[in-house]
Amino acid sequence: MPVKIMCIVGARPNFMKIAPIMREFNKNDSGITARLLHTGQHYDAEMKAAFFDQLGIPEPDVDLGVGSGTHAQQTSEIMKRFEPELDAWTPNAILVVGDVNSTIACALVAVKKGIPVIHVEAGLRSYDREMPEEINRVLTDQIASLLFTTEKDAEANLTREGINSGRIRFVGNVMIDTLMMNREKAVSASQTFSRIKDGGLVSDLTSGYALVTLHRPSNVDVPAVLERILRTLVGISHRIPIVFPVHPRTRGQIDKFNLKGLLQQGRIAMMPPLGYHELLGLMESAKVVLTDSGGIQEETTALGVPCITLRENTERPITVTQGTNTIVGSDPEKIMLAFNEVMENGGKAGRVPELWDGRAAERIAREIGKSIKLV
Repeated sequence: MPVKIMCIVGARPNFMKIAPIMREFNKNDSGITARLLHTGQHYDAEMKAAFFDQLGIPEPDVDLGVGSGTHAQQTSEIMKRFEPELDAWTPNAILVVGDVNSTIACALVAVKKGIPVIHVEAGLRSYDREMPEEINRVLTDQIASLLFTTEKDAEANLTREGINSGRIRFVGNVMIDTLMMNREKAVSASQTFSRIKDGGLVSDLTSGYALVTLHRPSNVDVPAVLERILRTLVGISHRIPIVFPVHPRTRGQIDKFNLKGLLQQGRIAMMPPLGYHELLGLMESAKVVLTDSGGIQEETTALGVPCITLRENTERPITVTQGTNTIVGSDPEKIMLAFNEVMENGGKAGRVPELWDGRAAERIAREIGKSIKLV
């Protein structure tokens, strides 16, 4: 009899992680019957087209439609709406990915009902408890029965926190599975540039560009910090033009703090949020990427593209120790030092970490088949 697994997604970072897992689960010989539940933590029509459709994720079996709110409101609403779905389908286990509110909310409901929790991307730590995601990661790992890690150091983090090594499996990184499966489908940078109205700027971009993504509250919610970062980006753009797909949250804060005029002083192409294939095409052709995203730190390491991370820490240290990533925070001097290193010496070469080979989801499906009856 097939093992019944309810898979949970809730926010954009989850979609890239769940796509290869659902693909493996839906194979005829997997021995797994999977159901996909979308909490609706992040959801709109454009997002669905850009991620679900491009990545081949099946239509969710359930959409809780939770929407936005404070962390407490969102987490509690997910829990209330998730419990009846769990009762109705009675899976053998639930599978959660990453570290968003949907991850911990659904994990808490399941474990209190005696249903095992499987956590994909377990053991990552920034050691910054001011990040809500860090709290979600730590708590989910403590209650999970089966923990799949992307790197060997994650197991050391988990065992230090008292988690039995028998519950941990090193399988690699499903984000890289998605990247490898979609690389041939990536939209070329020149195609994306065709959407930019400023012909002179497009001409500059074709000679080389930096890619910027920015969305974390610590960077965009404090006027002085956001202005400091944007002024630094304007300075960078005088040396190399910038492509800046602007997150809705960030665009709202730029408008709120009257900073749009500042950006117009540089060679910066501001664009709406892009689909995965468009962003992948921009990443792999960029001279350098400046970001505060966790997933982009991993993707640039896999692509061999220099990455400058606008955060004080990272839960993905392997991208620094083995990959192309440099952590600089929001300090203009540190940002410029890292940027100049890329422009003058090519930045960090890095290498692709162990088991980032595009087959992590295969290993996850295989391990669940072997282990789920034991947890």
